[in-house]
Amino acid sequence: MPHDPRYVVHEGCDHLFFVGFLGAGKSTLARNLGGLFHRPHVDTDRLVERALGASVAQIFETEGEGRFREAETAQLRKLAARKSLLVSCGGGIVERPENLELMHEMGVVVYLDGDLSDSLRQIQRPDLRPDLGADERAAAEVYRRRRPLYQRAADITIDIRNKTFEQVALESGQLLWERGLL
Repeated sequence: MPHDPRYVVHEGCDHLFFVGFLGAGKSTLARNLGGLFHRPHVDTDRLVERALGASVAQIFETEGEGRFREAETAQLRKLAARKSLLVSCGGGIVERPENLELMHEMGVVVYLDGDLSDSLRQIQRPDLRPDLGADERAAAEVYRRRRPLYQRAADITIDIRNKTFEQVALESGQLLWERGLL
């Protein structure tokens, strides 16, 4: 199959995995950079939803978080058969060490680092975010537990605090392009 001349051809599995807390803009960034740089994008939450035939909230409610996390890891493994994806990862993907190993084997992990308050402002439908818990204290506890995991997982960290989405997209695109990753 001939390759698109606008696309930089990389060797091997060269995915970019966007991680960060809920509401950090991972999905929007992956989709927008994919459009700009002619790279396909996927969202691990959507992959799990398609595989299990239910929304993330429904899976948590009927089958539990453990079942969701198993399906998430299974979908992540399947990405090894694909090439050059921009992958928006669910906020809790970093909680399983196996997922971190898989992401590092397949590419580069980009952490969108923001404050909890920024994330809570961005989340339009908290009822659709079952791992957040029922109140802000529960969300704060999840954030405190995950932030060090994101930091350890990151090959590249992009600070998104006090920036518009456009600023984050421009900075991310420029940095990843300069490093030969896009």
